[in-house]
Amino acid sequence: MSPWWVAADVEVKPAKRSNREYKEQVKTCSFILCIMLAMKKFFVAFILFLGIVVVVLSLGELETILSTLEHAHLQYFFLAVIVQLIWFVSSGRMYQSVFHLLGVHESTLTLSRIAMAANFINIVAPTAGMGGVALFASEARRRGHPAGKATVAAALFLLLDQAAFLVILSLGLLILVRRNDLDAGEISASLFLFGIAISYAFILYLGYRSEEKLGNLLAKVAHWINRIVNIFRKGEYLSEVRAHEFAHEVSDGFSGLTEKPSSLFRPILWGIFDKGLLMLVLMFAFLSFEVPFSMDTIVAGFSIAYLFLIVSPTPSGIGIVEGIMPIALSSLNVNWSQAVVITLTYRAVTFWIPLAFGAWAFRSLHTITEVPAPSET
Repeated sequence: MSPWWVAADVEVKPAKRSNREYKEQVKTCSFILCIMLAMKKFFVAFILFLGIVVVVLSLGELETILSTLEHAHLQYFFLAVIVQLIWFVSSGRMYQSVFHLLGVHESTLTLSRIAMAANFINIVAPTAGMGGVALFASEARRRGHPAGKATVAAALFLLLDQAAFLVILSLGLLILVRRNDLDAGEISASLFLFGIAISYAFILYLGYRSEEKLGNLLAKVAHWINRIVNIFRKGEYLSEVRAHEFAHEVSDGFSGLTEKPSSLFRPILWGIFDKGLLMLVLMFAFLSFEVPFSMDTIVAGFSIAYLFLIVSPTPSGIGIVEGIMPIALSSLNVNWSQAVVITLTYRAVTFWIPLAFGAWAFRSLHTITEVPAPSET
């Protein structure tokens, strides 16, 4: 029996495969195997997470933490899980609104499943979201859609999702300023996030305006990265040829733009709704342990946690968010031991549950036969 990560969605006899189909299958299998190898890096981050938990629980707060756990109300925890499941569908709806901009039509549930798998890939193989973009392109090709449009749509999703969070972050920072709790760490991380968003926007805009300019820019970036990497290892780390191919995919994807740029506000609103659901999960985490809170606490606490989730060097902020979030909540007048329990509960729902669902979704994408949709023109 073949391992589960080997693609087995369509049984094709070797004698009937065209050269193009063979190359696509090889690309898919190579991509999946790379994901499995990248999981080794994820386990390093997992150990870091466990280390943070052990340190937190050994700082003389264990007795207080146990006291907090005695007041647990599981019904609120299950409500948080339900909200997280709604978030999966809402995220798929945001993807759908972005895909519609480019003339690609897929069901919300299908996009939700691909989004869960993309989230799983971005965790086990952190590449600033590019692993998830590659999965969307691969799945679009498998369903008969232009891969270039899927690439642009997935990249647009990353940009618009960050734009939606910047709206929430601005509210959180205003709350911290009013409470005189804003420090250099939050300011630096916010500026870094803003820089990432500007970089994404510039690359997409350049691809929209000129394929040649984007290709040249990415090739130069790849060239300089290769020169730096060659100091430590030989061989080409990033392909300059692939940079031009990516620029062509982006430009080709934008050629199908069917709506006005003002329509970008629709997915941004879905992104804000997604963040609202995550804040609702945090609120249920407070209610689960009878910890008093205000809306300022929820918005500011979520803003700082999600900010460091994005800018963290570890996948999905594992180990970093668990250390930063209790400090942020404590600065918002939440008892330290209660802040630790709330953080671990919130992360269990928003990180570990999506990770499990993402693993299932990733496997199902390569074991369930689906009829390809007609190619978009």
